[in-house]
Amino acid sequence: MSEISQIKAPIVDAHFHTWRLDHPLTGTAWHAPPSDAPIDEFIRLMDKHGIIFGVVAAASIFGEYNDYVRAAIAAHPRLRATAVLSPKTDIRQMERMKEEGFVGVRLMWAFNETNPDLESGEYRMFLRRVADLGWHVHLVAKPEVYVPAIRILEKSGVRLVIDHMGDMKKRKFVDSPGFREILAAVDRGNTWVKVSCKFRFEPPDEADFFAEKLIRAAGGDRILWGSDWPFAAFEGKVTYDRVLEDYYHLVPDAEMRRRIDETALRFYFT
Repeated sequence: MSEISQIKAPIVDAHFHTWRLDHPLTGTAWHAPPSDAPIDEFIRLMDKHGIIFGVVAAASIFGEYNDYVRAAIAAHPRLRATAVLSPKTDIRQMERMKEEGFVGVRLMWAFNETNPDLESGEYRMFLRRVADLGWHVHLVAKPEVYVPAIRILEKSGVRLVIDHMGDMKKRKFVDSPGFREILAAVDRGNTWVKVSCKFRFEPPDEADFFAEKLIRAAGGDRILWGSDWPFAAFEGKVTYDRVLEDYYHLVPDAEMRRRIDETALRFYFT
């Protein structure tokens, strides 16, 4: 048995955040953190739990202020990151960011009343550049948004990562057009999904139904895991130990977790 398969904990945390209270919030931020979440604290958590690599998810509450993410990946070569960017971002800036360790762009639409038009001229150009760089689009949205968004993003040629099993919250959405579209996109082969954030479902056990369908559809080949540390809007209610226990519950088979780690290593670090 390989060394990686003997590690109970995941070796890749593909979704966490880092911030300080003095970072500038956008005017539409959905959450104001109650405390700092410094990168050094997260690195200590990684080391404590045997996690070797991590991926910083740029926090939508800071908009295009990606400076703190850049600082984190510059200080720690074991990290990669996604960024929040305007579709008008200059290609030279994107190329520099790729050299620094950025691997994708984040579309955090879960709280939006309206979303940008992905078929507009500026987004078509932006998505082409994302695809040309070998980056991915990192999406979380409302259930009804997934069908049109996935179809447009697939047509653009970008790789797609869906956060938190679609962040569907309630079991009733397991048979929704949005979740069925996620499953179909996974089957088509250019979409990955994070089996994560059981604690965000209402109640948490509702997450089991989504995880079971995703793992059946994708095996470990297009599944990722991330802690979502420091658990925005759940600060003080959720711990890193808790999210690891949730992961072991959702993915109880050690061989499947090994395959998920290998998927994350290929996706983010090669």
